[in-house]
Order: sequence, then C-alpha cells, then structure tokens
Amino acid sequence: MHKVRVNLGKRSYQIVIGGGIFYQLGAYLKKLDIGTDAFIITNAFLKNKYGAKLLQVLSGNGFNCHFKLVADSEKTKSIETASLVIKELAKFDQKKKVFIIAFGGGVVGDLAGFVASVYKRGINYVQIPTTLLAQVDSAIGGKTAVDLDLGKNLVGAFYQPRLVFSEINFLKSLDIMQVRCGMAEVIKYAVIKDQKLFSFLENKYQKVVQRNPATLETIIHACSRIKAGIVYRDEKETLGLRSILNFGHTIGHAIEAAGGYKSYNHGQAVSLGMIVAVDLSKRLGLIDTQSALRIRNLIKLYGLPIKIKGVSAAKIIRAHYHDKKFSGKENKFVLIGGIGKPRIVRNIKLDLIKEAICGAFFALPVSG
Repeated sequence: MHKVRVNLGKRSYQIVIGGGIFYQLGAYLKKLDIGTDAFIITNAFLKNKYGAKLLQVLSGNGFNCHFKLVADSEKTKSIETASLVIKELAKFDQKKKVFIIAFGGGVVGDLAGFVASVYKRGINYVQIPTTLLAQVDSAIGGKTAVDLDLGKNLVGAFYQPRLVFSEINFLKSLDIMQVRCGMAEVIKYAVIKDQKLFSFLENKYQKVVQRNPATLETIIHACSRIKAGIVYRDEKETLGLRSILNFGHTIGHAIEAAGGYKSYNHGQAVSLGMIVAVDLSKRLGLIDTQSALRIRNLIKLYGLPIKIKGVSAAKIIRAHYHDKKFSGKENKFVLIGGIGKPRIVRNIKLDLIKEAICGAFFALPVSG
C-alpha cells in the first residue's frame, strides 16, 4: 500500500493506493467522521459487479447507503443530469448526515464532485476511482465539472474530496481500451514532470497491458505524487503552475467537443492533443527532434492514436476557442521543451495552430 497526502491545510486529504485494500474503506470513512449516510453515485455495471461488496463494507461499519445510477457516458456530465441527481439526493437527505461517494471513472467523479460542491453550498464527498484514468488523474485535485454543448468542463468548481481510495483490483475489469485511455494521462505526467517514469513506461509496456499489479501501483503512485505536489503549490490554477497538467488538453478537449463526444474518448483525444502540442513545440523551436519522436513513439506504443480521423479541422479550431485557458483573445498552450520540461506559451498565432492541427490529420512525425 502507498499513501500520498495532498497538503491543503484544513482541506488536506490522503490518496490511498493498493491491491486488496477495499475491506479497509469503512474504517477510513469512520475515522474521517464525514457522515453516516452515503449517497453513492455510480453506473449499472459497477453496481452489479461491486455493489454488494461495497454495501457490505459500508453497512458493516454502520453506514446507511443509497445508490444513484447514471449512464456511463460523457453525456452524463450535463447540467440536466446534475439536476436530477441533486433532486434525488435531496429526497434521500432527510434527517440524515449525508455525504457523497463517487464510485466510478472520470465521468462519475466529475459529476459527483460537482453535485457535492453545489448541494447545500457544499457537502463532503470521497472518490473511489475504478479506472486507471481516474486513479492517476481525475479523482485527484478537486476539479469538478459538467459539460456544455459548446465545450467540455465549462461549468464547475474547485472542490476537494475528503479521501481518494484507489483499489488497484478494480482495474482487472477494464478492457484494453480503458487501459489505453488511462495511459494517455500517465504519459502526460511522464512528459511534463518525470523522465524516470517516461523511461519506465518505454520499458514496461508488456506488464502495463497485462495489468501487472505491482507495475500499475508504481505508475499510480508516481502520478498521484506528481499531481498532489502540483495541487499543493497551485490548488486553483492561479499561479500558472497547475496549468502544466493541461498538456494535450486544450486541443484534446476541442477534438472531443468537435466529435460530439462520440468520435474519441478522453484518453484518445488527449493523445492527439499531445501530438499537436509536440508539433507546436517543434515549430516554435522549443524541443529537439529526438525528444519529439520519443513522445510520439510512446503514444503510439500504447495503442493510442497519433492521427486525427473523422473530425473536421474547422470544427476543432472553432471548439478550441471555448477552452477555459483563453483570456479574452489571448490563448495559452502548455508546450514542451523536452521530457520533463513543460513550457507555458501565450498568444500563439492562429496560422501556426492550424498548421499543427492539420498536420495531425496526416500523422506527421514532427514538423521541420
């Protein structure tokens, strides 16, 4: 078992990582003293597979439980769904000390966190991430949000969980596409912050795709430690430090939106966003060809796309204007000066952005 502390003063919390630790969940929650009535937001698959076990762990420690099922789809992250969840939560919350459990992947975690942030001006919630993407990234750091048709995560708040409980055994149920989706975020962390992790990923491909528990725990611990450190220094992205976590996400989110959240899942879109960001970095003379190719090849190694298909460049360009990192007419991109060397670059010319996006349709290795 590994533990990582997110140090945020009174809002500090632990990330607990390990295999076979699920039976300890009840004891952790009792120690937190966050409530007695758990409103569990999850999807039908997870409830059918793990619901009885979760209920046993919680009821055995004196918790009253209520399951709220939502669809396992990016479209679940909407104001309409959030409203329905809040209404059911309000009905459950009568003469109770209620808290929310987000039991699922990134969609469930983002939605549950958003609901927790607005219901009664904020109630306690915990994250029990069940996908690799959620365990390494989205469950940590308190970013909660729902989407609008115009763009991803446009309505949300910074609202920290009280605990992140990452049981690695949940990852056994993932298909290879879900593993690859999570690996996009892992690769992001390696590129922006950890040369050692980057080399580890280059050398441990087989063990990752085989879901070797020790390998996955090493990866999840490394990413959790990186994100906890960044969130500690810049919780609400006011200093620019947390912005580096958006590497690949500006164009990645635009690709998701342009494809109606159907053409690419989040991990695939972020991978393509990283390809564009690396190409932009090369065009601006920030990164050498060898490093750019290593990043591209690692993305390809894990079965993630390096070429955009089925989404128009014009739609991607329009969608990228709705990115939250725009300030007025000023854009802001996270680029890369080498592995472990992120760069924040503002006011990149639109022609250059268009060239990099269009280049990704042809899977150009690197520009220049």
